[in-house]
Amino acid sequence: MNITVIGCGRWGSFITWYLSRLGHSLTLYGRPGSPHMAQFLESRSNGVLSLPPGVRLCTDLQEALKGAEILVVSIGSQSLRGLMQELAALSLPAMDVVLCMKGLEMGTGLRLSQVAGEYLGHCSISVWLGPGHVQEFTAGIPNCMVIDSREEAAKDRLIQAFKGDLIRFYYGQDLLGNEVGAAAKNVIGIAAGLLDGLDRTNLKGALMSRGTREIARLIGAMGGNPQSAYGLCHLGDYEATVFSPFSNNRRFGEALVRKEPFHKLAEGYYTVKALLSLGEAYGEELPICAAVENVLYQGANPMEALDALFTRSLKREF
Repeated sequence: MNITVIGCGRWGSFITWYLSRLGHSLTLYGRPGSPHMAQFLESRSNGVLSLPPGVRLCTDLQEALKGAEILVVSIGSQSLRGLMQELAALSLPAMDVVLCMKGLEMGTGLRLSQVAGEYLGHCSISVWLGPGHVQEFTAGIPNCMVIDSREEAAKDRLIQAFKGDLIRFYYGQDLLGNEVGAAAKNVIGIAAGLLDGLDRTNLKGALMSRGTREIARLIGAMGGNPQSAYGLCHLGDYEATVFSPFSNNRRFGEALVRKEPFHKLAEGYYTVKALLSLGEAYGEELPICAAVENVLYQGANPMEALDALFTRSLKREF
């Protein structure tokens, strides 16, 4: 199939590499001036993977979309609305649009499929979520992921097109719960990094059990299935987020405590604001999210914030 991928960062480039490996015809789009795209244009490599010769590289959005049957988007969550406005202006034909990204929109608390649906309502909007790191996939280590959508036929089309020896896809059954859970696990990842930086790694067990329960309550209050928090998109992604050396969110939290520079995208930094706004709107207390927000935005001392979190009453945790 003819597939266009928007976003040439670590996930966008991996998706391009992976789908090309399955025999699809791939175009990778990056904005003019993007350092990532400049690197690919020069060497077809970003130091982690090399794109095969058949992959088309493009810095013109309209040109990149010509002939596309599937559009995969993998960019920073807070940039999605701007991109959707650009795509809407191009009057795209109906096609499958797949969001391979995790987050919630700051200011509105909207899920990313909702943002995309505002502009591309005539397209089938799906999400590609779940655990895995580019460094592990490219080393041949497989994992399981999820594709979810409001349209059953779209899920089936995409899973049949995307399945391979590196990724086994599951059919998602709760778009709301899977999106919220996937976004929230990045906040838990930052909390895990704070614990690492404070040499409190032993508390990650409590963080994981309480974090899952916290997010399950929010998903249920929003009208989703609380059990989704225990699936691949949230709890099932904890190993890759809470422990992995490749997790940007965990590394960001650790670097913050240790006062070390960190310049990569940590989506949980933005997601925590959106989660707290949703918690307020739906009447759910989110103590872990509140503790992370206090450290990131209010300048709270990480040790004091986490001590207060783990010594609070457990009456609503289970």
